[in-house]
Amino acid sequence: MVRAKKSLSQNFLTDKNISKKIINLTNIKNKNILEIGAGYGFMTDEILKQHPRNIILIEKDFNLIKFLNEKYKKFKNVIIIEEDILKFDLKDFKNLIIISNLPYNVSTKIILYLFQYYKNINEMIFMIQKEVAVKFDYNLPKMNKYKFMTKIISNYNICFDVSPKVFKPKPKVTSSVVKFKINKKNFNLIKANNFSKNIFKNVRKMIYNNIKINCKHKLLNKRVNELTINELLSIYNLF
Repeated sequence: MVRAKKSLSQNFLTDKNISKKIINLTNIKNKNILEIGAGYGFMTDEILKQHPRNIILIEKDFNLIKFLNEKYKKFKNVIIIEEDILKFDLKDFKNLIIISNLPYNVSTKIILYLFQYYKNINEMIFMIQKEVAVKFDYNLPKMNKYKFMTKIISNYNICFDVSPKVFKPKPKVTSSVVKFKINKKNFNLIKANNFSKNIFKNVRKMIYNNIKINCKHKLLNKRVNELTINELLSIYNLF
């Protein structure tokens, strides 16, 4: 067995019941699945039982790549790619369902990276640190750029929490399983990123100091972290 690497923030999920619970959050049959950081294939095994059309495993650990190639050599619908997901181009894929126990140290970075491929993705189901799951939850107060972009791009739910006991090695934090159901609306991603960058650049200032909007609106006299998500979207529609 390949030992977990701290440098890659590896915590392998070892509980089949949790794997099944995650898989049951979506419909796998005849779908195109992409799994990030497949590890030993514990989650992969459960996905294969649901008969996906294809499953693409993205793994950057060379030793795990060798292990996975041997384990799944007889499966024609398993495609194994040695790559860092943050360098992987998804533009040629369609209707992906992405599933992963994301490495804690780069989970936020990976989610934001995948947002740019919203046209190629249908759903994303991730195990992430509970603290990070809350950071993306636009239903909670104190707006931030993560909540804004999540709301623009998807319907988001925190599905359930997971104890450290089901991992090897055990992390020091509780995990949450979250689901992003990607909206298929056409929108200007460059505009959304630009708005987010400007309105959140100084959360202590009144909004009118951070962005230029050619109209008067009472919400502009608030600080951005005082807004609800619907108030934030109202300002975005004026931007």
